[in-house]
Amino acid sequence: MTSVIETTEQLVNPILEQNGLELVDIEYVKEGKNWFLRVYIDKPGGVDIAECGLVSEQLSEKLDETDPIKAAYFLEVSSPGAERPLKTKAAIEANINKNVYVTLYAPIDGEKEYEGILTNFENDCLTIEYKVKTTKKQVEIPYEKVAKARLAVTF
Repeated sequence: MTSVIETTEQLVNPILEQNGLELVDIEYVKEGKNWFLRVYIDKPGGVDIAECGLVSEQLSEKLDETDPIKAAYFLEVSSPGAERPLKTKAAIEANINKNVYVTLYAPIDGEKEYEGILTNFENDCLTIEYKVKTTKKQVEIPYEKVAKARLAVTF
């Protein structure tokens, strides 16, 4: 049996391709008594509410046809926001020279989280330049040690 996320991905990808959009992430989570199916979409320059509405309508029809979710749920289609997750190697590669926040499965140099400028991604290794007080430092993080990565907004 295919999972809800896999089925949703199969259903939404043709809709997104047709509209020049990309899939960033899909979540199927329970919050309180309610289930939520969240689909995060984007494109260069960002998505607007009309595009989210269009994808929501078309995906809702496809979900009704295939009925992969037996329980009641809420469908939400939105932009991933300013701190979008970086779920793939391609997403990491596309965000070199941007500020990122990375958590690790195991510590490197005694730390399990880093925030700084992603300066390189080569040979499956991220290089992040970060500051400790006023000193600039660099850390190299093997991709397989990355638990989560996302863009980080700086003020």
